[in-house]
Amino acid sequence: MCLGDDPTCAAFAEHRLRYRRDMEPERRAFLKSSFVATGGAAALAAGGLSLVSPALAQSSARRLKQTAHYHLPAHAETIHWGYFSKTLKPQVEIESGDFVTIETLTHHANDDAERMVTGDPGAESVFLWTKEKKGVARRGAGPEDSKLGPGGGLGVHICTGPVAIRGAEPGDVLEVRILDVEPRPSANPKFKGRTFGSNAAAWWGYHYNDMLGAKKREVLTIYEVDATGERDWAKAVYSFPWPGVTDPDGREHPTIDYPGLPVDHTKTKRSFDVLKGIRVPIRPHFGTMGLAPSEAEMVNSIPPSYTGGNIDNWRIGKGATMYYPVAVPGALFSVGDPHASQGDSELCGTAIECSLTGTFQFILHKKADLAGTSLEALDFPMIETADDWVLSGFSYPNYLKDLGPDAQNAIFQKSSLDLAMRDAFRKMRQFLMQAKGLTEDEAISLMSVAVDFGITQVVDGNWGVHAIVKKAIFSERAV
Repeated sequence: MCLGDDPTCAAFAEHRLRYRRDMEPERRAFLKSSFVATGGAAALAAGGLSLVSPALAQSSARRLKQTAHYHLPAHAETIHWGYFSKTLKPQVEIESGDFVTIETLTHHANDDAERMVTGDPGAESVFLWTKEKKGVARRGAGPEDSKLGPGGGLGVHICTGPVAIRGAEPGDVLEVRILDVEPRPSANPKFKGRTFGSNAAAWWGYHYNDMLGAKKREVLTIYEVDATGERDWAKAVYSFPWPGVTDPDGREHPTIDYPGLPVDHTKTKRSFDVLKGIRVPIRPHFGTMGLAPSEAEMVNSIPPSYTGGNIDNWRIGKGATMYYPVAVPGALFSVGDPHASQGDSELCGTAIECSLTGTFQFILHKKADLAGTSLEALDFPMIETADDWVLSGFSYPNYLKDLGPDAQNAIFQKSSLDLAMRDAFRKMRQFLMQAKGLTEDEAISLMSVAVDFGITQVVDGNWGVHAIVKKAIFSERAV
């Protein structure tokens, strides 16, 4: 009998959900305890250091009701493809403190549909595309009448959600704890026990205009991941040059210019002799995760901004906590762009794009309670792990506001690492002064001797530089 471990079972999704529910009582009892709900677990992991002070935790905990655990599957009716929007109807509405297990699909699954789509009802409903029907018509924030199809591919990520948090209002801060991340097993019985992902060295990659030889090319590499989680590395299966695709509507795609294009492998030249003997450490995380911005009704999912989105930082995985400024009522949280692994910079254009399922807890911190806390001036997405605080700097902190009416086009021409570094510096200076009580001179010295600045990504329109400071530095400081 299937216990939620056999993707070939006709009732696999139901059995898997039932199995999780059966196994969760003790785990949920712990997660719902006041110790965890008030930030005790994060503080313990950090040796007593967390962005959420005990006083703020208690204020937020007073609003918590009996917590519930929801499950949000990924299928054509629960996802939005390529955009964030403050006008989207929530897929689920929750209270602060609630848990949601959310399935996410990679938008690159059709690079190898046999391994990543076939037999999976949710993925099949999303990627359905024939002459007669398209499972998800709008793909991107562009116009309905785009020659490439509704949305025009101005945004590519399959985002599950949104999740609305009752009582969330602009000026609040939403804390999102990533409690678990699991790979989505291949549902094709030929590949039982395995998960697959795709890496596209594509035209938007940093490398593309600096290739050896005269011929530019897009090359995709398919990776295999152990779906059981026992193996902590991925291996390459094969690679192939982009063959050019004629989509079911008859449009030609000589490059990867529209999300979800079905690759016909009878027309590809696959090389199975690729990256032999190399183990790629996996660090599953969500490349795109955040809240709806307020500045526009429909926002391209590619450039990250002040409410999060496509940050593409591999540290946004299991055990991490994200803090987001709320911009619209309900916050409207969505998550997608799941990755099995990625290096800082995401240089060639993508990570190992691999479908994942995450379990999250949402804690709402009201604006009235933030005065005098580390979160009082938070106007950007911030990462907290057991050991580090990670600040996200962008070329333009809020490009939708900074670049005016044409922002969603202009951002792709105006980004630079100089600007992103400047933003990361300013945010870290603000954090060290406001949250840690340092003078500007102290902050500048500490940044030079103890803060690591790294390139988050150079492929998402709004380029990113992150700044990492170790919590242990402050272990003997009262503030």
